[in-house]
Amino acid sequence: MPATRKKAAPFWETKTLAQMTRREWESLCDGCGRCCLHKVEDTDTGEIFYTSVACKLLNVKTARCRHYARRLEHVPDCIVLKKQHIGHLKWLPESCAYRRLDEGRGLADWHPLVSGDPDSVYAAGISVAGRAKPGAGVSEDEYDEHLIDWIPVGQRTCDEVP
Repeated sequence: MPATRKKAAPFWETKTLAQMTRREWESLCDGCGRCCLHKVEDTDTGEIFYTSVACKLLNVKTARCRHYARRLEHVPDCIVLKKQHIGHLKWLPESCAYRRLDEGRGLADWHPLVSGDPDSVYAAGISVAGRAKPGAGVSEDEYDEHLIDWIPVGQRTCDEVP
């Protein structure tokens, strides 16, 4: 009887976020675009609310950044997730792989690393493609008019990101 090889568990099941290589870390992003939507903070409670207004670099048809590698040159306050953010990810959408793994929940079935299909994010209704609005022409004062309720988040503010 031939020996059967047991398939190795995927890296996200065997490593902590802190142990991941840069390539592994970057591959966790499912490309949903949710973190590229502008947010509004309730100054009394610190609760974060998402708007449908996209960062000026987000292609709202594909939910992809137009200048990902050089985004900080165009949007200096763009948040680049790093390992030092571990433990401070509650402001991200509950669907975010970084937050899910940080909270011990594992990746969702629709995540491309699990499904093997980059379009599974869109098929599952997670992607902002076709749902976000271009940010050009929308001032911060108007964000309240564009609040959405289809992205649940935690109640920590962005100020808690180290």
